[in-house]
Amino acid sequence: MSIFIGVDAGGTRTTVLVSNGTTIIARSAGAGGAVRPGRALQAASRITMAVRRALTDAGLLHGDVLVVGAAGAGREPERSELRESLRMERLAPKTLVTGDLDIALEAAFGSEPGIVVVSGTGSIAVARNQDGTMHRRGGYGWQMGDEGSGFAIARGALQAVGKARDARGPATALTEAILAAGPSKDFDALLRWSMAVEPGEIAALAPAVFDCAAGGDAVAASIVEAAVLDLTAMVTALLAEFPGKTPIPFALSGGNLAPERGLRAPLLAQLESHPRLTFRDQPLDPAEGALAIARRQAGP
Repeated sequence: MSIFIGVDAGGTRTTVLVSNGTTIIARSAGAGGAVRPGRALQAASRITMAVRRALTDAGLLHGDVLVVGAAGAGREPERSELRESLRMERLAPKTLVTGDLDIALEAAFGSEPGIVVVSGTGSIAVARNQDGTMHRRGGYGWQMGDEGSGFAIARGALQAVGKARDARGPATALTEAILAAGPSKDFDALLRWSMAVEPGEIAALAPAVFDCAAGGDAVAASIVEAAVLDLTAMVTALLAEFPGKTPIPFALSGGNLAPERGLRAPLLAQLESHPRLTFRDQPLDPAEGALAIARRQAGP
């Protein structure tokens, strides 16, 4: 009996599933294991901690095949660096590192065509068309892109709080909500904190924006609306990669698009109004996509 380990390493959270080939026998979660250039060791350390926790829960020391889908590992230099760092940890004799988009597509559609929209700490839309070719829109990181992401939403809220303080923008419930949700309880502390933290820590403020929008705050609602339009633009741009008029299935992934989050409903309403898009309405767990790839790696 082979033991398979599937990992979804995002910017905020790492999810690990351990399977005996037929049943998931353990799962765990840990700190975000996304890869940033030159920091593969840090990502590998976080991923390893989460994997070892799951293996311990399963009464195991290691697995047979480990597949890690990591945010930031869409290009070979980052994949190679993370793969070598994980091999040193001896979590499994066979280790494969791929991007988080590959495991999301696998979880949603297997080998079939479709589009996955991701909004977590970062954002991207990825598609596999009818001939199996992959295409992407967005996903250029927090400096060059990530529109519609948790980071972009939270950063927009922080900017709105600053403008409200200076009377350069309208008063907003975001001021109180951000101070209550974050580690800083006054504006000056919030300013210092925002200059020192990583994108994932900023992105963790996004739920406060959704709550304010749901409560009727116009500023928060405008931030959410802008995120919806940005994500929609990525998806509609991908439709050019699908010739003909056949309806294309799409799925949602990432913490900001979970059923309880305030970005999901308005984005669904926008995308479902498009005549070529049909929603895949089943829960999507990218870590299960990593497990499916791991089982194929084991061979017949």
